Amino acid sequence: MSMSPILIGIAGGTGSGKTSIAKQLLKEYGEGEVVVLEQDAYYNDLSHLQLENRHQQNFDHPDAIDIELFNHQLIKLMKGQPVDVPVYDFTTHSRKDQIRSIQPHHVIVVEGILALHYPVLRELMDIKIFVDTPDDIRFIRRITRDVEDRGRTVQSVINQYLNTVRPMHQQFVEPSKYFSDIIIPEGGQNKVAIDLLRTKIDAILY
Repeated sequence: MSMSPILIGIAGGTGSGKTSIAKQLLKEYGEGEVVVLEQDAYYNDLSHLQLENRHQQNFDHPDAIDIELFNHQLIKLMKGQPVDVPVYDFTTHSRKDQIRSIQPHHVIVVEGILALHYPVLRELMDIKIFVDTPDDIRFIRRITRDVEDRGRTVQSVINQYLNTVRPMHQQFVEPSKYFSDIIIPEGGQNKVAIDLLRTKIDAILY
């Protein structure tokens, strides 16, 4: 690559609108310029545990993420080297046999609830974003996603939210807001924030 890539971190609570911002950036610059890496791809592989035990794990704690692999692959991409990103199966809480091959891009977007929590990742980032969305809206989005896309029951989503998602948000996710350069309310629906972000990226790229 002729120039050093830009690394953008997008954090925020579950259902805050992180993905919508990433999609807006893809739309603005095109897939040839922007690649998105989801934190969710780097969940630890729990295939060594019984399925019942896997469901009981705390997936919102920082230890649930294979941060060593995540950091290693980001560094490789920043150096212009391709990586093979794991593909995670949320129904079995294990990594699938297939991988997602990622080539270097000019803009690398990392999104996830804990994207700004880890110092090793923050040190790599050029722009750090926190998406701030009211709790009730995030909770509704979480239920809809997990039931429709991940085959969960409404009650299981509620139980998980109360037992781990909410307390982990308060302990780890919300405090990471203070490491951000930009706080965006309403996610990708905030057109002014998206325009400002595009201006900042252009200033670095060009």
